[in-house]
Amino acid sequence: MSTTAPAVPPTDAPPRRGWYARNQIAVTPWLFLVPGLLFFAVYVILPIFQSFQVSLYRWDGLGELSETGTFIGLDNYRELATDRAFDISLWNNFRWLLLYLLAIPMGLGIALFLNQTVTGIRLYKSLFFFPFVISQVVVGLVFSWFYLPKEGLLNAALALFGLGPINILGDPDLATYGIIAAGLWPQTAYCMILYLTGLNAVDPEQVEAARLDGAKGWKMLWYVIIPQLKPATFIAFVVTIIGALRSFDLISIMTNGGPFGSTRVLSFYMFEKALAEFGFRMGYGAAIAVVLFLIMLCFIAYFLWSMWRDERSPR
Repeated sequence: MSTTAPAVPPTDAPPRRGWYARNQIAVTPWLFLVPGLLFFAVYVILPIFQSFQVSLYRWDGLGELSETGTFIGLDNYRELATDRAFDISLWNNFRWLLLYLLAIPMGLGIALFLNQTVTGIRLYKSLFFFPFVISQVVVGLVFSWFYLPKEGLLNAALALFGLGPINILGDPDLATYGIIAAGLWPQTAYCMILYLTGLNAVDPEQVEAARLDGAKGWKMLWYVIIPQLKPATFIAFVVTIIGALRSFDLISIMTNGGPFGSTRVLSFYMFEKALAEFGFRMGYGAAIAVVLFLIMLCFIAYFLWSMWRDERSPR
């Protein structure tokens, strides 16, 4: 009498796995992100909501908000609408925003110049890279000396052409532009570094194919090189716009908001109202901070939407 051997499962059948084993690919990245997300929530997200809350109060920053603060609703925002100093600060921020974007084409031009194999190119790269590694405080001091009406190098150069001395930082119409020029120096160096990195990733086969098709000069730059530098350009735009909106240190060092408050921006005006010697209006300063945050949020949301759209678009 023959007996039938029990069926043996094939050896290549996948073993049964538990829930964690099946989902560890999805869970593991979140385990690494949790510490950073907690840190971001406590030190970034929570203070944002606290700023909204403080902006609804009249508070000098002493004691607890619930004990020494007075709830006034939207009165701080109504006062902003009629505050002449706030208007000046807001328009100065837009001037910073528009002129600061000049760092992007200037950085691209310098990067194209440095992306060559000529004698002494390493020395040139070091000289152009130097402004990026020095402190903004040092940049402010250097340009303050550069703009001095009598001893400054700028007026010494103008004197060679028979032009009179110009007190840039003492002129309410010129001081803001003088500070922006100082800020463009290190910002251009930063954009240059981004574009130098991007130029190293340019596909040489596309360049060679375009050259065989007769492309050269501006056509080569516009249709072949710049499209491949889109990631670097995107980062340069983000960093430059955020840097323009949060400008503070150069203004504090070079003019301290003067002359006559003409160089204030929102971040500096917020500091004056909330923390300066004759300020201590924490609620009003928080309202200014909220306005600045909403302006930056518009740009950040646009950049995030652009990234999402580019990732979903077919290649």
